[in-house]
Amino acid sequence: MLSNPQNSPPEENQPALLNDVRQRIAQACAATGRDVHSVTLLAVTKGQDVARIRTAMALGLHEFGENYVGEALAKIQALRDTPAAWHFIGRLQANKTRAVAESFSWVHSVDRLRLAERLDAQRPPQAPALNVCVQVHIADDPDKGGVAPDQTLSLLQAISHLPRLRLRGLMCMLPHDFDTAAQRAAFMRLRVLLEKARQAGLPLDTLSMGMSGDMEAAIAEGATIVRVGTALFGPRAT
Repeated sequence: MLSNPQNSPPEENQPALLNDVRQRIAQACAATGRDVHSVTLLAVTKGQDVARIRTAMALGLHEFGENYVGEALAKIQALRDTPAAWHFIGRLQANKTRAVAESFSWVHSVDRLRLAERLDAQRPPQAPALNVCVQVHIADDPDKGGVAPDQTLSLLQAISHLPRLRLRGLMCMLPHDFDTAAQRAAFMRLRVLLEKARQAGLPLDTLSMGMSGDMEAAIAEGATIVRVGTALFGPRAT
């Protein structure tokens, strides 16, 4: 079991933090005329221990995102008695695809066809199709991964033919120093890419975008999944 990050608030603060996040989502939806149920809260549990995740589950959260395969597999095993759904949201390496294909329900960070082909080949035949989002390099940030916007449609079309994958939509990550206007502009570009893919005949339904610092801008531009860690659990240990 992972130890609690030193800087995280105690578990008794989790209800208040979750309530704050839910209020932010509700307010962002109300401001843009959206149904609050159209946005899924994905709790990012990187660096959080199993006890804290169980507390989150007791508060009604069941969708969890992890960045590192080794850390995630230990938690998945410890929580195998629960209905948790696990999303891999970190940068995926080719030598980790089998573990991800076998243990996760979603992968948000596919950015090249070879990764998708490996996930498809390694998904257990008895498991449901693996939900996949394509990560797009939507902002000029060398630290963020993703396929180039002008190559997104061709990658989506290629992945759509892989039988063990269920192509769901697009994902992006933004630099932390973007102001609200820059956030909305970037998220709008991702939404437009999704709309173009739909017009091309791909039945996509997911925009995975927005985190603790920019979820309001993401919801305003159509996010269906927001990936929230710090706002739910407090800052991680350095």
